[in-house]
Amino acid sequence: MAKEIKATLKLQCPGGQATPAPPVGPALGAHGVPIGDFVKQFNDATGDRMGVLIPVIVTVYADRSFALEFKEPPASFLIKKAAGLEKGAGEVGTEVVGQLTSAQVRDIAEAKQADLNAASVEAAMRIIEGTARSMGVEVEG
Repeated sequence: MAKEIKATLKLQCPGGQATPAPPVGPALGAHGVPIGDFVKQFNDATGDRMGVLIPVIVTVYADRSFALEFKEPPASFLIKKAAGLEKGAGEVGTEVVGQLTSAQVRDIAEAKQADLNAASVEAAMRIIEGTARSMGVEVEG
């Protein structure tokens, strides 16, 4: 018999560095999730991606158990990392803060394709290019 789902939470934590501090602790505590167990499971599963922002979907069951589903890091995080940026543009449209090559866009699109609503790598690349432009990052090619 399937477990009864009580709640589904979406969180973003740095890989291998989740802590019980806000926003993680209060979000999980409100649903009765053992916070220490979540922190241990998350950090064990993401220790190889230290410091990378990892979105996680936490499915909380009625018996206070939970399941974790990991996603790829946000496109904006991957774009900043590929372009070597601390943050995106303050004034989008006028300020250019970095550049990406088509190859870098393809790599990001391939990594994110499972999470994107795109039928092909080319469609995923267009989504990533749009995100890059909205951050003030130019795409070459």
